[in-house]
Amino acid sequence: MITERALFLSHVAQTSAFPLALEVGKARGSYIYTTQGQAYLDMISGISVSNIGHCHPNVVEAIQRQSELYMHTMVYGEHVQSPQVQLAKLLAENLPETLSTTYFVNSGSEAIEGALKLAKRYTQRTRIVSFKNAYHGSSHGALSVMGDERLKQPFRPLLPDIHFLRYNTEEDLQQINQQVAAVLVEPIQGEAGIILPNKGYLKKLQQRCNEVGALLIMDEIQTGYGRTESLFAFEQENVLPDILCLAKGMGGGMPIGAFISSPNIMSVLSHDPELGHITTFGGNPVCAAAALATLQTILSEKLIKASERKAKMIHEAFSNHPHVLQFRQRGLFAALEFESFEKNIKIIQNCYNNGVLVDWFLFNLKSMRIAPPLTISEPELERGLEIISKGILTEF
Repeated sequence: MITERALFLSHVAQTSAFPLALEVGKARGSYIYTTQGQAYLDMISGISVSNIGHCHPNVVEAIQRQSELYMHTMVYGEHVQSPQVQLAKLLAENLPETLSTTYFVNSGSEAIEGALKLAKRYTQRTRIVSFKNAYHGSSHGALSVMGDERLKQPFRPLLPDIHFLRYNTEEDLQQINQQVAAVLVEPIQGEAGIILPNKGYLKKLQQRCNEVGALLIMDEIQTGYGRTESLFAFEQENVLPDILCLAKGMGGGMPIGAFISSPNIMSVLSHDPELGHITTFGGNPVCAAAALATLQTILSEKLIKASERKAKMIHEAFSNHPHVLQFRQRGLFAALEFESFEKNIKIIQNCYNNGVLVDWFLFNLKSMRIAPPLTISEPELERGLEIISKGILTEF
């Protein structure tokens, strides 16, 4: 009999020559279980997706309840669907007043695509500024603003008039001029290996945007939803984006994304032409119900406050570790940098062999990603940190 692993390799499109190919049987809380019953502690939350763990009961209940009512009725924006409405309302209540209008999509890449279109339409300009080592998705527009040439070159030509600055380099900000429609930035560069902004840097970036009339787009697809000890990372930087992009941790495991702006800015998508941005499945009611339950859970269970002690545990374990060359962290979002990718991959494999899932970063192969669910218990986290520490010591 042909195994599912063999069928996976034969019929499911692959994105690398050596996929992990973990055969998943179920996932609950902080653990993923194989079809053979082996448990793996998920210390990366499915790359910052499962912020409230796997199959959270509140999310499962919301999905079940909504799926019995309706799952799709009409393309986005034509029917009043309660899960969309209630989710948009709750987002508005937890964001600054100017970020009160949400356009729901299916993924982070789509959120970026919509935000780029919105900025160009509103400003009537064409130039987009992004940053080196930035990651914003893999669709054509999102790929165009990615700050890594290796992943982009095989797919050129891409969008024209894209310009890249060096993150945390203030002199580069003068390159933002009156031709720029928008500056797209991560408040913390994720795939670069958790590069934190210098104090005041994002504020100066916003001031420069204001000076020249460019919109500031904040990509919180990976940092959002409590990952960095606030609901959104920009809240800690005294900045206010004109457009906010969300996805990943938004849906509790279900596919959903959003770009959010003011009513004034967002209104330009409704005329000249009408349907300036359209999506069939964006804001799917089942996904929106899951996302609503996710945000309600984060807020009602005070998971962001509870993550402070867990973040301290990660800091205490690795901030002065003799074999970690650099340690970078904001909340439950941490990077351990080693001397080489070869060393890093061996350590990651050691962790995997002992039941802990960690990963590297797309643009920083020497660094290990640690991003556990906000719901991880302290005993679970302690166990995970011990296995990672042993995995490191095995290689030294």
